[in-house]
Amino acid sequence: MEFDKIIAVRNSKTLYRSGDKVIKLFDESYSKADILNEALNQARVEETGLNIPKLLEVTTIDGKWAIVLQYIEGKTLEQLMKANPEKKDEYLKLFVDLQMEVHSKKAPLLNKLKDKMNRKISAADLDATTRYDLHTRLDGMPKHDKVCHGDFNPSNIIISKDGTPFIIDWAHATQGNASADVARTYLLFWLDGDITTAEKYLDLFCKTSDTAKQYVQKWIPIVAASQMVKGKKNEREFLMHWVDVVDYE
Repeated sequence: MEFDKIIAVRNSKTLYRSGDKVIKLFDESYSKADILNEALNQARVEETGLNIPKLLEVTTIDGKWAIVLQYIEGKTLEQLMKANPEKKDEYLKLFVDLQMEVHSKKAPLLNKLKDKMNRKISAADLDATTRYDLHTRLDGMPKHDKVCHGDFNPSNIIISKDGTPFIIDWAHATQGNASADVARTYLLFWLDGDITTAEKYLDLFCKTSDTAKQYVQKWIPIVAASQMVKGKKNEREFLMHWVDVVDYE
């Protein structure tokens, strides 16, 4: 398989373009189960009818596992926001509308968000009392079965040349409570240092979806704890601030 160019390099994986395909090539250290789960997520979400790149193949290249996807020509919403700051509010509205479209779908065979969150809280570098409080809070949250992206941010949306938006990177997809997905997006803006956009995003999502902001905020400590499992030292102090906030009301 010929590689035309490198599109992106991320932790333990490299994305290449090969004609009308994208090859996501994983390092040997990457879990085979996680790779196959990502491919399965892609296939299951594809069946919902959402605009996402088609899964074409799961294979090995030079002994490394690879997922082959349809290549979408275009720019990410993140690139467009930076290039056209005067249109940022317009792009943010599109961003929220796309996330709500994701949440309108059902994919009954996706992993359950609550199960994933419980595993991550158990694995987080937190004291037993804090973990207990987080598990208790998570257990008390309403059980839903909406498709949740798990890493919904402007870099994971590609606007094609004809203006069609495609949502990429379904590695973290689950089914569960949409407000957990919103809380994660809110934290991702914060982690990127864009606090103004974080607040505008949360206000806009809550207004558009008629969701109480306090309801989303109740998820933030849970989501922050699950994010800590990634072990990024530069994020830990910031995330601990959110984990330690018990109530917002």
